[in-house]
Formats: sequence, C-alpha cells, structure tokens
Amino acid sequence: MKNFLIVDGNSILNRAFYGVRTLTNSKGLPTNAVYGMVTMLAKQIEKYNPEYLAIAFDMRAPTFRHKMFDGYKANRKGMPEDLAIQLPYAKKAAAAIGFTIIEKEGYEADDILGTLASIAAEPDKEIRSLIMTGDRDALQLINENVHVLLATNNDYILFDKPAFFERYGVQPEQFVDVKAIMGDSSDNIPGIPGIGEKGALALISQFGTL
Repeated sequence: MKNFLIVDGNSILNRAFYGVRTLTNSKGLPTNAVYGMVTMLAKQIEKYNPEYLAIAFDMRAPTFRHKMFDGYKANRKGMPEDLAIQLPYAKKAAAAIGFTIIEKEGYEADDILGTLASIAAEPDKEIRSLIMTGDRDALQLINENVHVLLATNNDYILFDKPAFFERYGVQPEQFVDVKAIMGDSSDNIPGIPGIGEKGALALISQFGTL
C-alpha cells in the first residue's frame, strides 16, 4: 500500500511559527515558520516515505460556514504580520520539496484534506492517507485507509481506528456527534451548555448518535 501525506498547511505553519524561536535572513525577513515547517515535513517524509504529497492552505475569502453562521471563528485574531509575510515563502518551500499546493476559495484546508483522503481511500487505489495536522477535527476522518498524524507539543502521534478508540472510547465516525454536543470554542461554535468533552463522549458511547 502506498502512502499519501496530506498536510494542513495553515495548522503546521502556525505551530512552526510559535514553536521555533525568532529567526531572520540577512535582509531581516522572518524565517522561523518556514524553517520549522520544512523541518516537520522532512521528518514525516523520512519516516513514512510517501509516494504522494499534497498540502492545503486556507484562503482569506469567507467559507460556506461563515455564510451559515455569522459567529463562525468570530473570536479569531488575524494572522500576525511576521507569520503572514512568510506564507508565500512557505508555499514555495513546500512546492520545492515536491508537494502539490491546493487552495480553493470558499473552502478551508480541512475540507480539502477530507476530500483528498476520501478520494484516495477508494478500494481500488490501495493508498493509505496520512493527514498531518494539529486540528483534532480531522480525527473524524479516520478509517482503515485514512490515518491522522496529530501534532503534540513534542512530536506527532499516529491515530488509526484502534488508537482512536483506545483514546476516546467511541468510533471515529461518531466524533462529529461528540463535537456537536460539546461545541468548539476555538471556532466559536456553541455546544450544549454544561457538557464538555468528557460528558459528550460518555453520551455518545452510551447512545451511539446525537
């Protein structure tokens, strides 16, 4: 089975920006996010030796979620200038490594990751997708042929179906119902008042669905 490394570009670049000390080139241009991102990508390429590489980025245009819910991500601050200035160079660096850069107005990188993984998971393709991200929302995509490399403080943890069930006590496809109950404060999406992740997991474990 061939490996397909699918990267959440914004998530990885953001983690690199805050995780690597300030670096600049001879002209004073910040480079820490690009350096950190390339280092992270190279490590996973060396580890999994993927035959296919793709990296998705968000665009500034509103998505269909913003149109459905005015409060979507309303609590988010804008991208820091020292990070924004590195974004085009990050894309060039990823392309130089061999990644296909994918963006689509009206959709988030998350949507692209899920679409690519779904296409690659078709039985006749014999491809294992490895979604590299720091966003736990991607865990709902896990199946036999889709695994998630979830960023932690120090490294990336590989989540397949057994690892996910061991951690959360429900199946990956049930995680969307868990999130519906608990909400998502990072995206400013309200859940049911008074019920957090622990309570939501217990309810879905008991009843199966929302």
